[in-house]
Amino acid sequence: MVRDAYYYAFPILAAAALIGWFTRPLWVLPALLLAAFFLWFFRDPERVIPSEAGAVVSPADGKVTDVEPVISSGGSRLRISIFLNVFDVHVNRSPIAGSIREVRYQRGKFVNAMNAASAAQNEQNVVTVEGDGQTVVFKQIAGLLARRIVFNKKVGDRVERGERVGLIKFGSRVDVLLDASAALEVKVGDHVKGGSSVLAYLNAERPLAVRSAGQDRQGAM
Repeated sequence: MVRDAYYYAFPILAAAALIGWFTRPLWVLPALLLAAFFLWFFRDPERVIPSEAGAVVSPADGKVTDVEPVISSGGSRLRISIFLNVFDVHVNRSPIAGSIREVRYQRGKFVNAMNAASAAQNEQNVVTVEGDGQTVVFKQIAGLLARRIVFNKKVGDRVERGERVGLIKFGSRVDVLLDASAALEVKVGDHVKGGSSVLAYLNAERPLAVRSAGQDRQGAM
């Protein structure tokens, strides 16, 4: 469990105790339910991290809402967008192993994260990771309800694939920008798990066991 859970839940539990002391016990129930929600929301389950060469894992739990080529400062890239609703695990993980080369925080709006405009307009934290000759950029994007983006690493830090790196609170979006030649393993509508779901393969042949499945996914897009 992320420690933020205690910052939210414990004051509510203390308030519930006061409410129960001065009023009828029934009035305590809403506060107890709210505290239980925060403890559940900030859950942080362990994940099995794929070990295949070139695998890019999802930095977040959620639903793939967009897969498309885009033009960025580094040229043509492939963007995979993942929407996190309030029921998803909100802990973020590094998509690849490597070093943090850049962390850029951008202030902005709080447009609904399902809206494509949120990728450019919303408050966000843009992280660049370099490793094994590849560069992957992922964006922690605030949504309509998300008002707090947490990133626990700094430029120069070494991260492992699937390592916990931060958190977005209460509904949000994460975009992943890959080399345009990446071999996709997901499509729009797929539900992914942070740290354990492979989004694509870079700079390497896909493992034989998943190669044909990946081709089938791309054919269905």
